Amino acid sequence: MEAAIMNFLGKAGSIVWGPPMLVLLVGTGLFLTLRLGFYSFRALPYALSLAFSRNQDQKSQGDVSHFQALMTALAATIGTGNIAGVATAVALGGPGAVVWMWLTALVGMATKYGEAILAIKYRIVDDRGEMAGGPMYFLERGLGWKWLAVLFALFGALAGFGIGNMVQSNSVADAVLNTFGIAKPVTGVVLAVLTALVILGGIKSIGRVTGILVPFMAVFYIIGGLIIILMRIGDLPSAVALLFKAAFTGHAAVGGFAGASVMMAIRYGVARGVFSNEAGLGSAPIAAAAAKTDHPGRQALVSMTGTFLDTIIVCSITGLVLALTGAWTYLDPVTGKGLTGASLTTHAFNTGLPGFGGYIVAMGIMLFAYSTILGWAYYGEKCAEYLLGTKVLLPYRWLWVISVFVGTAASLPLVWDLADVLNGLMAIPNLIGLIALSGVIVSETKDFVENVRAKEIKSKGLSA
Repeated sequence: MEAAIMNFLGKAGSIVWGPPMLVLLVGTGLFLTLRLGFYSFRALPYALSLAFSRNQDQKSQGDVSHFQALMTALAATIGTGNIAGVATAVALGGPGAVVWMWLTALVGMATKYGEAILAIKYRIVDDRGEMAGGPMYFLERGLGWKWLAVLFALFGALAGFGIGNMVQSNSVADAVLNTFGIAKPVTGVVLAVLTALVILGGIKSIGRVTGILVPFMAVFYIIGGLIIILMRIGDLPSAVALLFKAAFTGHAAVGGFAGASVMMAIRYGVARGVFSNEAGLGSAPIAAAAAKTDHPGRQALVSMTGTFLDTIIVCSITGLVLALTGAWTYLDPVTGKGLTGASLTTHAFNTGLPGFGGYIVAMGIMLFAYSTILGWAYYGEKCAEYLLGTKVLLPYRWLWVISVFVGTAASLPLVWDLADVLNGLMAIPNLIGLIALSGVIVSETKDFVENVRAKEIKSKGLSA
């Protein structure tokens, strides 16, 4: 029975995450990029300054600051995909897949921007006095399509237990066992307690913790990767040239790498890029809706930096280390095959920093996975709240904590496959909403630029 279900889910996943979905995801980002006149590119420096500004908007309506909303979204976004996902893309699509991840992220910034504008414009205040927003609300309030909003919320509430919970806790337990020899049940108890201490306090507690945890974990991993890159700085130009050449010409078999065509580089680069930065899935705007902001356009700019930071910065570190160390061509002497996933990234870091690099990857997996558990806890509960009201929040949080423990000990192929399908299904209602409401995104952007931003520039004597 289980084999039949897994076979069905495997086929369903291939359809959901097939070429049409990838074209729709990237195409929506390209459409919004063009319709906004490349605003996501032009405004990126200002957006980054907003994201990390000390002068956060604390007077406007909302639950958390710009920065905390961004860190909550990044907590869910920066995960094992940045370590294992990039390596899988390179193992299957060749080093050129990294370039296609970059291109996906560049157009994905407009997608994240549009999602956040709609999330804030159509957000509501629930009966607890907290913000609630995201695709389910702009689908209902912006388009009047409640049935589609319900589908999104249902997919999100269920998918979170897999992709944002048990799969992540299982990764932590594996990393702790392999690195420190600590039994999985022990890790499960500790991780469940740490999760409960944060998520039972709601978005304000999650925002405070992720505001500290996410910058630390990202910088920790980035510094480790930069050390390897700087130690091989002389090879960097040729490594970058390899990435671009392989992206547009493919790469022949070498070492443990079986070879890949340009189409394979595109397929796996785009798929893993979307999986890593989540642009278009509709998850991040749920966090954006909680931000204190005076205009949807301001928080939307902050939110879009998440795609840039996740893929252009963090994923690039992994990709460059793989290319510089040549780990992607490594042939495992035991299996006679090339490595993939976290094992490939671990080998690359061990090659670059012998005796120490593997610990960086292990710590990265543990921190990235834990942060994903926190971020997705908020996504899932807000989807559940939309369906059943605020009375479901506390039971949902406790069920989330229990699932964290279960995930550390369970065998998860069925959970992973189901979550993969549900995660992909979340994107369809969200993308429909983005395209249908693209005129609202453009008008809100115009209002922000011509009224809010223009007055700031004039009052502070800034240049546009």
